[in-house]
Amino acid sequence: MKTEKFNYDLPEHLIAQYPSSQRTDSKLLVATESIQHKAFKDIGKHINEGDLLILNKTSVIPARLHGEKITGGKIELLLERFLSDHKTLTQIKSSRAPKEGAELVFALQGTKYLATVLGRQDNFFILEWSDNPKSLFEQYGQIPLPPYMNRAAEKLDEERYETIYADPDKKESVAAPTAGMHFDQELLNELENKGVELGYVNLHIGAGTFQPVKTNHIEDHVIHKELVEVNSELIEQVKRVKASKGKIIAVGTTSVRAIETAFQDKPSAFKGETSLFIYPGYKFKVVDHMITNFHLPKSSLLMLVAAFIGYEKMMDIYKTALEKEYRFLSYGDAMLLKYYEV
Repeated sequence: MKTEKFNYDLPEHLIAQYPSSQRTDSKLLVATESIQHKAFKDIGKHINEGDLLILNKTSVIPARLHGEKITGGKIELLLERFLSDHKTLTQIKSSRAPKEGAELVFALQGTKYLATVLGRQDNFFILEWSDNPKSLFEQYGQIPLPPYMNRAAEKLDEERYETIYADPDKKESVAAPTAGMHFDQELLNELENKGVELGYVNLHIGAGTFQPVKTNHIEDHVIHKELVEVNSELIEQVKRVKASKGKIIAVGTTSVRAIETAFQDKPSAFKGETSLFIYPGYKFKVVDHMITNFHLPKSSLLMLVAAFIGYEKMMDIYKTALEKEYRFLSYGDAMLLKYYEV
C-alpha cells in the first residue's frame, strides 16, 4: 500500500498549540455507528458496565537539554531512552553532527556536566555521561513538546502534557499518551462508579512516534521500537471481560500497541521491546474500541487507525473533522472508534 495514500492537507490553524481550558472540554467525534459530534465529558454514555478501559500509565520525562560541543557550537538534546545508569540514546540537533568521541558540555545552574559520544544507532546517538543522566534530565530538562507546537514549553505544560494517572516511577516517555489527557479524576470516578473496569499498561513513548513514514510503500517501513510492560493481572482482566461480552476499550494508540503485543501468540505478560507495526490488513486480537486523537499525515499512528476502522472510513472521518474544524494532534480533540474487520 502506498504511503502517499495516507497524506492529507492539515491546515496549521487546526494544530492545537494549547490544551482546552479543562481536560474534558475537548470535542469527541464518535464513529461507532454513524458519525456523531459530542463532548468528551459525555464519553461515559458510550461505555457500559463491565467494559474494560486500558490506559497507558507512563509519564513524561523533561527530555530536552541544551548544551554545546567542547570544541564550540550549540546543541539541543532530545532523550529517546536510558540505556543504563550512565548511558542514553538521544537525538542531537546541531549545525554539524558530533563524531564518535566528541565531548558535550552542559552548564546547568553553575555546574558543568559532560557526555561523550560513543557511537550511532540509526538516527540516534549513544552518549556516556559523567553523572547519572536521569537526575540531570529530571532536574534541568524541559518538557519535550512535539515539533509541531511552535512554542517553547511553559509552566502549564508541566501539568497538562501528562495524564492524571501517570505513574511518577515510570518517568521515561518523551511524549505523552495524549488520548489519556482528556480524562480528569471526576470522569474516571464516574466510569468506575458505573461499573467500568480500569486496566493499565506501560509503554515508554519514544521520539520515533513523531517521525513520518518515508518509504514509498508502508510495508517497507521499519517502525521504531518502544519498551512495553503488560502484567499478568491485565491479561486476566482482558480474558474475563471478553468472556463476559464486555468491550475492551484502549485509550490511545500506545495502549493498543502494548496490549496487542502481549496477545500476538499465546496471551501472556510481556516486558521488553515491541516492534509491532499495525497497518491495514492487521487483524486485531484484543481491542474492540479505541479512543484516540487526530494524527499527523503519513504517520504510523494514522495507519494503525486505518487498520482499525478501514482506510475509506478513516479518510471520511478525517474529511469531516477538517470540515468541522476539530483541533488536531497532541492537545487536540478525540475520537471514539469501533473495530471493523476488513
